[in-house]
Amino acid sequence: MSERTPSGASLAPSAPVIPVSTLNRLARERLESAFPLCWVAGEVSNLTYAASGHVYFSLKDAAAQVRCVMFRNRAQLLGWRLENGQHIEARVLVTLYEARGDFQLNVEAARKAGIGNLYEQFLRLKEKLEREGLFASAGKRPLPAFPRRIGIVTSPQAAALSDVLSTLVRRAPHVSLVLYATPVQGEGAAAQIASAIRRAGERRDCDVLIICRGGGSLEDLWAFNDEALARTIRACAIPVITGIGHETDFTIADFAADQRAPTPTAAAELAAPERSALYARLVDCRLALRRQIRQGHNQRSQHLDWLAHRLEHPAQRLAQQRENLLNLRRRLDSGLTQASTRGRNTLASLTRRLLLARPDTSRLARRLEALTPKLHSELQNTLRSKSADLLRLAASLNHLNPDAVLERGYSIVTDAAGGILRDSRSLEPNDRIAVSFHVGRAEATVTSVTRQPIIPNAQIPSS
Repeated sequence: MSERTPSGASLAPSAPVIPVSTLNRLARERLESAFPLCWVAGEVSNLTYAASGHVYFSLKDAAAQVRCVMFRNRAQLLGWRLENGQHIEARVLVTLYEARGDFQLNVEAARKAGIGNLYEQFLRLKEKLEREGLFASAGKRPLPAFPRRIGIVTSPQAAALSDVLSTLVRRAPHVSLVLYATPVQGEGAAAQIASAIRRAGERRDCDVLIICRGGGSLEDLWAFNDEALARTIRACAIPVITGIGHETDFTIADFAADQRAPTPTAAAELAAPERSALYARLVDCRLALRRQIRQGHNQRSQHLDWLAHRLEHPAQRLAQQRENLLNLRRRLDSGLTQASTRGRNTLASLTRRLLLARPDTSRLARRLEALTPKLHSELQNTLRSKSADLLRLAASLNHLNPDAVLERGYSIVTDAAGGILRDSRSLEPNDRIAVSFHVGRAEATVTSVTRQPIIPNAQIPSS
């Protein structure tokens, strides 16, 4: 029997009883599945940096607040330090801390308030200029291999300037430097940077131009995401190298430049080759040139020796040619004599043969005259014989002519389709036939058909 309260209500559970840990786990799973990763904006408060590296804080606005945690692996990637009172935008996972049943947000990434809008502006401008072809590699200019003067566009107070100067002094102390001082951060910085670039392009006193500044947030580097600045870089008359921020920082100016370096130091390394490397290369080239000169000298000396060996004294050469000329003259005289003798002998032989083979033309003429009448007679006889044969064949052919047959009283019978009828077996009573005579044609209808052969001259009994 179930236990009852004084009011009579039953205490028996109507649903399964679950532990608190299970309840919190199920609530956490429902929260995480119901809410995808999203961005939440608020003010940082109650900030705590734990010894483990995790960061605990709250996000609040005028009406509410929520607990947040940013684990160490995410906090290390932030790139800037959270402070109380900051307005941020956080990418969070909505969850529940099971041990205490606290509703909280696990922060995956964070940015200062307004940075998201700036990044969207960056992407829109990048897409626009990319469609225009402003970043096309075909328009990129090659960097000079051996610059004599390098221009630097940056702030005199920038830490990047000292990095660039120290790198250039170390690598290429022979290269002169020109500083185009300009602010690289703050309001109006983009226009002043563009003005410095235009001034450098108009003066053309440098072989290459470096635009540099140190690292910072997206807001700090925003001056380099200006459309006018990007167009000024592309219109500059001299090649431009950018070394802005750290390796992971990309600006519109980087895409517009002829060459992008990950850091200001790397930009200086791209702008000028190292003198020691050039000197070593020069030494190698000098040694190679000396080897080539020595080899060329040896080859030409050997060739000269060969030519000297072939060279003869002119008198010796003339004597040899004179001897050759005498030999040729003797051969020519001998050949002419032999040819003349052979020609005379051949002429005498042909004369003898002609005399022996000369025909008797008078005898042949008499014979021709005697044969001519005989030839005419034979031709006449042959012609008469062939004419008689032709007449005989024509008469035979005339007998075979269908018209001649019809003329003798015969006729040709055809059926309705025009086929020639040769016996009565092809006919039936009432068939239509056509009879062709020597003159004219008649159509008829078959009234009766006799299948027996017709005996010539037989009498057909009357019906």
